[in-house]
Amino acid sequence: MKTVFITGVSGYIGGDLLSVLTVQYPDYNYRALVRSEKSSELIKAQFPAVEIVQSDLDNLETLRNEGAGADIIIPDASDHLDAAQAIVRGALEGHDEEHPVYYLHTSGTGILSFLDTENGVYGERRDKLYNDLEGVQEILSFPDHAFHRNVDKFVLGAGAEQLKVLKTAIVSPTTVYGRGRGVCSQRSRQIYEMSKYTLQTRKIPIIGRGLSIGGNIHVADVTSLFVLLFERAHRGDENNKLWGGEAYYIAANSEHCWGDVARLVGKVAVDEGFIPSAEVQSLDVDTARQLAGFETVSWGLNMRSRAKRAREYLGWEASGPSLQDEIPGIVREEWQRLQE
Repeated sequence: MKTVFITGVSGYIGGDLLSVLTVQYPDYNYRALVRSEKSSELIKAQFPAVEIVQSDLDNLETLRNEGAGADIIIPDASDHLDAAQAIVRGALEGHDEEHPVYYLHTSGTGILSFLDTENGVYGERRDKLYNDLEGVQEILSFPDHAFHRNVDKFVLGAGAEQLKVLKTAIVSPTTVYGRGRGVCSQRSRQIYEMSKYTLQTRKIPIIGRGLSIGGNIHVADVTSLFVLLFERAHRGDENNKLWGGEAYYIAANSEHCWGDVARLVGKVAVDEGFIPSAEVQSLDVDTARQLAGFETVSWGLNMRSRAKRAREYLGWEASGPSLQDEIPGIVREEWQRLQE
């Protein structure tokens, strides 16, 4: 029986993915890294066949051992370089050209915002679009201080150097929304925190002029991209177009203007009768972070892209509901959470 080592299953994307993989590929031995005992109990109750590895991303020896023993690795360590290095080290120690290992890494398109962050510009529109096929080299040449770049660079570099043993691919989602199917977390962050903030303060938060543009994708569509890559790994597909130093797959379907999203959230909250009114609140990014957390930074950033690689090489298509259609449900869910 082949083994899958997966982290992040108590989270949003990882939990959604585990719920699908265990149904579609039940013959694998799933080993899931979980930090808290409470999350472990919830996961074990729902997925009794999943083996819990009670630890965290700082336990490098455990990560190394798990990497050595797995046939497919799905780590959620986009900002934990030491963890990624430990897993890859173990993967290379435990595999060879006759028995390669597949490494499906989760990153994020926050990397595309580096022009905004390095220039300290928030809430302004940029027309620059990135794509992961013809334009992949541009993405791979971003400076090391861009979000997630240090780990992305290491993972893809290792995949390029050890292509016959280590089959790497990065999935980089844009703003993710939709109710997750995991047992611990069914909720994303950016738009959900915006909804929570509006409901609590009766304010519509606008960073700068509110003109920045983000991409978006339903969580089920992120999972479907992972599943397509998993299927290729399951078959032992060694097509070099799928893996290696350029295997950077953006998961994006549509775009939104952050100011428009904030205003729609406020309108829904009022129309549903959750709050009597909502007024626009202009914020700089530092104040927004202090009031509503780190997620607010994305409300002022441009992360514009076209997801071409997965469509070209995997036949992937996004089919989930649009962000605009989901926002009323998101606001209702956040209202309910606040009542509880």
